[in-house]
Amino acid sequence: MKNKIRQLGKHFLTGALAMLTAGCILTGCSSGGSSVISENENRKNVLSYEDAQKELSTLLKKVDQRTVSNPVLDIYSDETTQADALADISTFPIMVQGSGQIDIEVAAATEMSADAPDDWLNVVAKEFNKSGAKIGGKSVSVSVRKITSGEVVTYMLDGGYRPQVFAPSNFAWGEMLKAEGMGVIKLTDRIAGNTAGILIKKDVYDTFIEKYKEATVKNVLEATIAGDLVFAYTNPYTSSTGLNILTAMLYSFDESNPLSDTASNKLLEYQRKSPPVAYTTAVLRNQASKGVINAMVMEEQAYSNTPELKDYIYIPAGIRHDHPVYTFDYASAEEQEAAKLFVEFCQSEKMQEIATQKGFNRHDDYEAQDSGLDGKGYLAAQKVWKQNKNGGKPIIAVFIADVSGSMDGSPLNSLKKSLINASSYIGSDHYIGLVSYSSRVTVNLPIAQFDATQRAYFSGEIKNLSAGGNTATYNAVLVGLDMLQKKAEEVPDAKLMLFVLTDGEQNEGFTLERVTPIVGGLQVPVYTIAYNYSSTKDLETLSNVNEAACIKADTDDIANQLRNLFNVQI
Repeated sequence: MKNKIRQLGKHFLTGALAMLTAGCILTGCSSGGSSVISENENRKNVLSYEDAQKELSTLLKKVDQRTVSNPVLDIYSDETTQADALADISTFPIMVQGSGQIDIEVAAATEMSADAPDDWLNVVAKEFNKSGAKIGGKSVSVSVRKITSGEVVTYMLDGGYRPQVFAPSNFAWGEMLKAEGMGVIKLTDRIAGNTAGILIKKDVYDTFIEKYKEATVKNVLEATIAGDLVFAYTNPYTSSTGLNILTAMLYSFDESNPLSDTASNKLLEYQRKSPPVAYTTAVLRNQASKGVINAMVMEEQAYSNTPELKDYIYIPAGIRHDHPVYTFDYASAEEQEAAKLFVEFCQSEKMQEIATQKGFNRHDDYEAQDSGLDGKGYLAAQKVWKQNKNGGKPIIAVFIADVSGSMDGSPLNSLKKSLINASSYIGSDHYIGLVSYSSRVTVNLPIAQFDATQRAYFSGEIKNLSAGGNTATYNAVLVGLDMLQKKAEEVPDAKLMLFVLTDGEQNEGFTLERVTPIVGGLQVPVYTIAYNYSSTKDLETLSNVNEAACIKADTDDIANQLRNLFNVQI
């Protein structure tokens, strides 16, 4: 059995891919040379699997821990809705604020509403707001909100968000809203031309072409399954490129019906061999720089603005990303007219010149590949991915919650609510445990299948958490690792994960340097959420050991951070 667990760990490490922060709008933990322990040091100090188990057993004897004998069963908990798991829309920032008598909000894809060079629509909006546009004698302006296309759909369908204008990366999102009964009015098919595609490292590309002859989605998938490529893509619930490539994959599996059992089974086979889906494109760039992957998805505009990827070949794939623009039937006649004026301004020669300078309007000769799907089909494709993203393997995960004194009050209350709501994204076929810690480590909930009863215990124990004491983070990590190892004896071929939520640096118990060799030897990815926490070097180091995610969150955005992390990973 130990050999099986060791093989599982090795297989997972080979395929592991870091995931950083949610949906392009939130700043993730930095990566690079600032870690307390360098990546080279991490690798050098990693123990063998057997030695890591022995060291874990030795250190645990010195950890002050207890187990809750009668965990609280939350029998009064209401069923969590999708809306419960959403943070306030204000967590997605307004990048340009209009002040006209008629002001319309544009929910805009992040590749054109972020910071330079990904700020084309912000530039256009500022110019438009200075242009003196009027309707019926009233001044007109636009406000631009930076938000991923997938999050717009989520917030409109589940959170009651109602922007007057939606400018997604591609048309799939508009079709999804239409399929769900939203009164969608398309204003144009394009305001800034773009494509999405696959990047393959140059030295690998030559070998790939020699064997597979042509760089197509189908061939990339075959090469990944054969072990000739390590290809990664982004979350299709938030990322337009991720959704695009996912549906292109399903189409390549079965052109007659991309949602068939044949396509679904082939996706399952592929997911068994591929790295986990990444949170954002930034994660892919980070992992490519480390050599963890050699092929990935990206939009052409982002690729053109990322000089560190110059040793990659770009191949357009799937549908085009021309940034269609929509308004809605709930918008007033004046607001709809203002939206049309803004679209015309975006399409003006001067604004298009700026778009080209920002990396758009390339590969205009590329013709979109048929996905074989309509709006309902895109929604169904997301569900197919959700069912198959773990390659058919159950997850064994332990959540480790910091309840030291600094978490008292609003931080802990926010964390409790967000963790309970986000847990609705965890499937009942997985195995979940809960640990809390301050000076002492408490096993609040031993690992068990996440059925209705375990969910009720999970909710009850989270609600029962209280804060006080110091911060023995790495003692808690050791306890969590031990729980995972023991449960893996009972659940063969499972994926093991730790999630650590903390708001401060360790100041009691074992140090980071003492536990990282064990984490590396056991090959368990540790996803860290730095909550209201300015210095993330230690957590970054811990997550980097086995290529997991390090995420920064605060009281306002913790709900979205956890929701997106769980949606991708569990």
